[in-house]
Amino acid sequence: MSDMEAIVNFLFEAGMLKKTPRTGYQFLGSGKESVAEHTFRVACIGYVLAKLSRQAVDESRLVKLCLFHDLPEARTGDHNYVNKKYVSVDEEKAIRDLTDFLPFGKEVADLIREFNGQATLEAKLASDADQLDFLLQLKESGDLGNKYAEDWIRAVFKRLYTEEAKEMAKEIVTTDSNAWWFQDKEDPWWVKGGK
Repeated sequence: MSDMEAIVNFLFEAGMLKKTPRTGYQFLGSGKESVAEHTFRVACIGYVLAKLSRQAVDESRLVKLCLFHDLPEARTGDHNYVNKKYVSVDEEKAIRDLTDFLPFGKEVADLIREFNGQATLEAKLASDADQLDFLLQLKESGDLGNKYAEDWIRAVFKRLYTEEAKEMAKEIVTTDSNAWWFQDKEDPWWVKGGK
């Protein structure tokens, strides 16, 4: 296989994440998103956490960790916490199979393994970004009336590593998820229906 063929196959595989649903929401009873939708906001959050970090952070590496952390799910699917109690996924095989033929495959594989290992500051921040995205989604569900979201929110707080993420989490749970666009309800634009 040529390098270009391997790269194109990799891009098709990455596109599979747009079609791969995150599965935990079936237990929550509300919300849905694809792994790709989740990954986009995780990368945005990772960028923000790099800017907020009180320690020196390799911003590029952090964003790459966020970008690739769930890439094996194109092959394995997303397994939520209940699934993981009963199903073993050979993620290492998925990592090898998706990266072995890529000219930059070692870097991608190393990033996924670094994320999973949680040994570096960047990996911890990427994990925090992953959890903060979930927290944002839970807050949105709670604001729309899902009474179970609060229990899940408490669990997310226990998974956070960094002070920056914990501060952001506190702000998330006290902010109305619609406030960013519906702040000034008396604005003439709102009153006249956008006219």
